[in-house]
Amino acid sequence: MTAMTPGSNLPLDAVRVTVDVAAPVRLDVSALLLAADGKVRSDADFIFFNQPSGPGVTYRSGGGTAPDSITVDTGSVPPGIERIVITASPDAAGQTFQGIEPTATVRDAGSGAVISAFTPPQLGTETALVVVEVYQRGGVWKVRAVGQGYANGLAGIATDFGVSVEDEPAPAAAAAPAPVAPPAPPAPPAPPAPPTYAASPWLTSGAPGATPAPAPVAPAPVAPAPVAAAAPGAGKINLDKGRVSLQKNQTVSLVKGGRPLLSQVKMGLGWEPAFRGRDIDLDASVIAYGPQRNHIDSCYFGKLSILGGSVKHSGDNLTGEGAGDDEVIVVDLGRLPADATGLVFTVNSFSGQKFTEVAKAYCRLIDAATNEELVRFDLTSAEPQTGVMMAKLIKQFSGEWEMTAMGEFVKSRTVRGMVKPAAQAL
Repeated sequence: MTAMTPGSNLPLDAVRVTVDVAAPVRLDVSALLLAADGKVRSDADFIFFNQPSGPGVTYRSGGGTAPDSITVDTGSVPPGIERIVITASPDAAGQTFQGIEPTATVRDAGSGAVISAFTPPQLGTETALVVVEVYQRGGVWKVRAVGQGYANGLAGIATDFGVSVEDEPAPAAAAAPAPVAPPAPPAPPAPPAPPTYAASPWLTSGAPGATPAPAPVAPAPVAPAPVAAAAPGAGKINLDKGRVSLQKNQTVSLVKGGRPLLSQVKMGLGWEPAFRGRDIDLDASVIAYGPQRNHIDSCYFGKLSILGGSVKHSGDNLTGEGAGDDEVIVVDLGRLPADATGLVFTVNSFSGQKFTEVAKAYCRLIDAATNEELVRFDLTSAEPQTGVMMAKLIKQFSGEWEMTAMGEFVKSRTVRGMVKPAAQAL
């Protein structure tokens, strides 16, 4: 038997595997069948106590005296399903996982032989977990230890993966008779509406941390958006002179020959262990935002394609060993939805290692058509944290994109914990 740690994976020799999830309290265990976009195809792909079977996946209740379990028959999983995530939440309403850490035991469903076991560490306010996932990579089925927590229960997980969750309406209070008011005088005519702009004012700034300008309140001709002065030591240039090497807080306009770069680009992220002989398990992600800093979606090892395929992830690297980029995120700038106006590229240490244990962390923007390196940012200093925002791409009023080097550290082992600080950094 192999004891797994967060982010680790094992190939599965057995065609049918059973995952038992046990804890000191009764749990609700479920499974979701996910396609390449990280979503269920329909609510029929949500397997739980009220819907105990689906294509290739079955649920079995332990009745409160034995663990609930999910059995996956990989030979019967339909084409197009790439992952089956197995979740758990305490049966008691509002109970967290503090002090009741669950253990997932993976067995050969035929022989009962134990393949692996995983207990997520350091749980607290989480009321639901993605415990493990059974997934296919390169034609091989594997199991991965996840341990990602949610504070909004099983409904939060289900919604994240595309299941329709309807809240029960609150009981209506008895309405008191409304007092009869005298007729109101006619309303004055409404003032003319302000002009509509193509993007939110927070995108007008070329410097990180610039204060958004107030929206206009009267009709006026649309003028080019002013660019805020760069922070001390920062500057903004374009791609006309070849590859650009950025320092922290510097910005480059993705314009070449007077034309905005709107083709497919690759953001390569890489790192090396600071100490020889040690693996370093980091996860690269990109978080997409709308004009009001609203979170649209996140692309990471558990969700390899978002925004209609205009953003794609290369997959997880568990060691950081080897030359070249460890993880690559491909962005088709011309195909991004109009409401996706900000992208923040992050790296997290899912297993809890600090960035002081990392050497040579960098990100680089590459023209996907020519493999020409356009922009590079080397992280020259580190902090004892588990997350870092490496760079951001911001769409301007003119339609061009700007890349700013960030290098800002955050305490977060998962991309989920980066959503709020990344929004604040836009």
